[in-house]
Amino acid sequence: MCDYVVDVKPSARRTNGAVGAAVCRTGSRRRFDSRADAEAWASELSERGDGRVWIRRADPDDRSAADAYLVGRYPRPELDGAYDKRRRRLRAPSVEQVGLGAYDAR
Repeated sequence: MCDYVVDVKPSARRTNGAVGAAVCRTGSRRRFDSRADAEAWASELSERGDGRVWIRRADPDDRSAADAYLVGRYPRPELDGAYDKRRRRLRAPSVEQVGLGAYDAR
């Protein structure tokens, strides 16, 4: 009898391609006999895919039928130099560093 319900969250799908494939095959809700079975499934998906996913207990105030969620943490994308540009702009020399001579009209 399957009595442990796990909903797949979008974060897990974005993190791990194997999760997305599993959702396409069987849907975004899975039923397991126990939490241990659900954690074994998450571990298997983590090994097959490119990112780590895990089982997280559902909030007690959550009104869904899920006992837990399959979640993942999507890494922050690299900024490809945008951060460096902003940092340079923010660290532009102040008037005290440059001196007033740079601002004289010629």
